[in-house]
Amino acid sequence: MSGAQILPGTLDLLILKAVSLGPEHGYGVLQRLGQLSKGELQIEQGALYPALYRLEKQGLVRSEWGSSENNRRAKFYALTAAGRGRLSEELASWERLVEAMEQVLRSKALAR
Repeated sequence: MSGAQILPGTLDLLILKAVSLGPEHGYGVLQRLGQLSKGELQIEQGALYPALYRLEKQGLVRSEWGSSENNRRAKFYALTAAGRGRLSEELASWERLVEAMEQVLRSKALAR
């Protein structure tokens, strides 16, 4: 069985959360999300890098060049104050959605 499918519109939230845990380079973000999800979330690099660029353009993450753990030049991403605010909003919205979905999915048949 392959990993869980990422729902449309959730990639930015996942990236913001991963980067909120500490600055990380792009491939490191992929690894962090894989570890945090116990391997269930497999994000393609072709989706990650445009999302990081978009988040940076929106001012939600900032980047700076540094050296990766294997001494390669890499762009490291960190959350900005605006990114922390967006993450907080998105998490609250996600939690409301999950709660509502659980209520519906755990409901029993109504007596007639």
